[in-house]
Amino acid sequence: MVGRIPVMDVTPVVEHGRYPAKSVVGEQFEVTALVFREGHDQLGADVVLIDPAGISRPPVRMSPAPYGVNRLAAQVSADAEGAWGFTIESWSDPVATWLHDAGIKIRADVDVSLMFTEGALLLERWGRQVQAPSAERRVVLDAITAISDTTRPTEVRLAVAEDPALVAVLAAYPIRDLLSVEGPYPLFVDRRRALTGSWYEFFPRSEGAYADPDGSLHTGTLKTAAERLDAVAAMGFDVIYLPPVHPVGQVNRKGRNNTLSPKPTDVGSPWAIGSKAGGHDKVSPELGTLKDFDAFVRKAAKLGLEVALDLALQASPDHPWVQSHPEWFTTRADGSIAYAENPPKKYQDIYPINFDNDPEGIYAEVLRVVRHWMKHGVRIFRVDNPHTKPLEFWERLLDELRASDPDVLFLSEAFTTPPMMQALAKVGFHQSYTYFTWRNTREEIESYLREVATETAHFLRPNFFVNTPDILHEFLQYGGPPAFRIRATLAAMGSPSWGVYAGFELYERMAVRPGSEEYLDSEKYELKVRDWAGAEAEGRSLAPYLTHLNEIRRAHPALQQLRNLVVHGSDDESIVVFSKASTSSTDGGGDIVIVVVNLDPHTAHETMIHLDLAALGLESDARFEVHDELSGHTWAWSADNYVRVDPTGPEIGAEVGQVAHILSVRTA
Repeated sequence: MVGRIPVMDVTPVVEHGRYPAKSVVGEQFEVTALVFREGHDQLGADVVLIDPAGISRPPVRMSPAPYGVNRLAAQVSADAEGAWGFTIESWSDPVATWLHDAGIKIRADVDVSLMFTEGALLLERWGRQVQAPSAERRVVLDAITAISDTTRPTEVRLAVAEDPALVAVLAAYPIRDLLSVEGPYPLFVDRRRALTGSWYEFFPRSEGAYADPDGSLHTGTLKTAAERLDAVAAMGFDVIYLPPVHPVGQVNRKGRNNTLSPKPTDVGSPWAIGSKAGGHDKVSPELGTLKDFDAFVRKAAKLGLEVALDLALQASPDHPWVQSHPEWFTTRADGSIAYAENPPKKYQDIYPINFDNDPEGIYAEVLRVVRHWMKHGVRIFRVDNPHTKPLEFWERLLDELRASDPDVLFLSEAFTTPPMMQALAKVGFHQSYTYFTWRNTREEIESYLREVATETAHFLRPNFFVNTPDILHEFLQYGGPPAFRIRATLAAMGSPSWGVYAGFELYERMAVRPGSEEYLDSEKYELKVRDWAGAEAEGRSLAPYLTHLNEIRRAHPALQQLRNLVVHGSDDESIVVFSKASTSSTDGGGDIVIVVVNLDPHTAHETMIHLDLAALGLESDARFEVHDELSGHTWAWSADNYVRVDPTGPEIGAEVGQVAHILSVRTA
């Protein structure tokens, strides 16, 4: 039933409160609602957070939002992980109503004596009903005396009533008549890694792989891969993501470039999980042992890296599940088990699981597998193709794990339709792969940044991967090294979480064929021997630039947030401008970063850009300094500014050669 002071259209609320909105510890987010009433009397409203122990935190006053009629808003944040909630309390504010009416009537010489009498009675009632500190009470008591003193001039008595100090006390400690409470609405608060982090993906079998003089290749192992962790950490990454480390099937094993005629030395796809050596709870013998995996996790932790492990719920034809639980798969009319297909792609080396066959047995086994790796230090899982499994399965699994281990995070790798992608986020996935790869024009980028930062931010946390083993966009194929810097800059600055797949820093960009987004000689099917040190020594590596981007991210709290992104204007269709600003002390207040990116990897562009200074917390006529974190230059800026961005030369420390300006604002 509607409250006496109605509250409607509350945000953030996911599916009418069926699922919790999302936040992380310390993250500011906005709560809004339509709050109104009959007639013209004044009203007020607060947001009240309820912590996991059921304790209501101090209320946060709502104020008119800059958009919509009767829309009130407040910025709030939670300080601990767990299942929170929030309510909105609305009330009639008789003191504010009197102040509003008194200013009009007394100046019009209407009911002057009566208005002062009613005001004094209201303030006396305030003194009886409202709990406030002694200093604030003294302000109100002095006001009662002054406005009741008929020997004073009318204008003096009114000035006392409208004194800003008194008005501030009465606003902070209102009389709350006709109190209405709407909610509670659910909110889940995760650890900060659920929102922000820099991810790096590599295949352990390629790290430390080497070739003999005759060209024969030798696989890397978890031990040799651990040696690469120092370089990953030095680049400033927070998460090292591993594709499946389990035994790879022999039956229908794929050869190079996804061929059906493998050589005896071909290593197969890690996503074809399972062989005589075991299934999802085993480590591939070629990579080492479970003890080697534990050592890998320990070294990563010492370097400040978390290990994310791939969770791919599928099986090779020789996975132990195929023998022990054939009912978990789909049998075709000819008696064969159906392999995975995404026409025209065929995955003859993979059997998808049929979740309608023995759902309880499948659920129990998946939960066992996940908990097995949790015991071995994995607290982040990247889930392969979750959109091909039932939503109810994920909702149940993620609910159970969130209840017992709320620090365990799941990243959804679902390049699918928006409803399914968003539904996966709503039922519990902490992060999501996105359409970022396919957003390349200014209009596409601006629209998508607005979408992820505002429209879906209360339930879907984006992770902007610049490339994956499956996705090599044509922008990278034909844009040369500047294209790689452009995409890395957009991802690292535009999203609090972003990711890089190994080889990106070496500008690997050859597709298997024109029009394809698959890599030639894809690492999914073979070992990659990369000369990291040689590339860096010869200046052929993007690693220094990636390192610099991660340093900038760590230095600026504003870049570690999602909901604070604002798109600004540009007179050039190849120049995109956006900013991130932190305005409160809890989230690095006073930190403002403006990002200007040239989307054309081949040509310099110069233009005027136009900043929404109010969105940056600045006055409309403000002048301020901006410091370019890439070049080191400093300029004096205002609302309208000239920029020139030239990607055609060396990148850092030069007049030309930058794909972007990353500008920190100095307002002092």
